[in-house]
Amino acid sequence: MSLPTHLQAWITARLDSERGASLVEYALLLALIAMVCIAAVTALGETTSTSFSEAVSELG
Repeated sequence: MSLPTHLQAWITARLDSERGASLVEYALLLALIAMVCIAAVTALGETTSTSFSEAVSELG
């Protein structure tokens, strides 16, 4: 196999690889999960804080 043919085969194999696409998909999925977790913690934190504040004011 000559060098240009070998180089062309190597480049074609790298361009046809879907490993990079999978990595991007996993990164986007991870970012979406992180945003959902942050939103849930923020919403629950405010609700919990309000509940504790009300309980403390009723006790004391």
